[in-house]
Amino acid sequence: MSLRPDVLLAFFCMALATYAARAGGYAVLRLWRPPRFVEAMLTHMPGCIFVSFILPSVVAGGPWHVLAAGVAVVMMVFTRMLTASLLAAVASLWIVLG
Repeated sequence: MSLRPDVLLAFFCMALATYAARAGGYAVLRLWRPPRFVEAMLTHMPGCIFVSFILPSVVAGGPWHVLAAGVAVVMMVFTRMLTASLLAAVASLWIVLG
């Protein structure tokens, strides 16, 4: 198996663009202090983005997947531990679907 130069170039360009986006954000926030509403939005945005990616596949999975997602949310509320909530959701889905 050989590595094509165009694929390698695309890989490095994507890595550079990802690094520039992340480092650029830090550089901008060092120079400019955003208003409070922007800080609040940036604090809550990762959760919203995660939900927007996950929710369509959960709903497409049917009611048992929705139940497992609910178990994850309840566990997260009570334990505040991501690993425990994910394990509980997977275990509940495994128990129900056997």
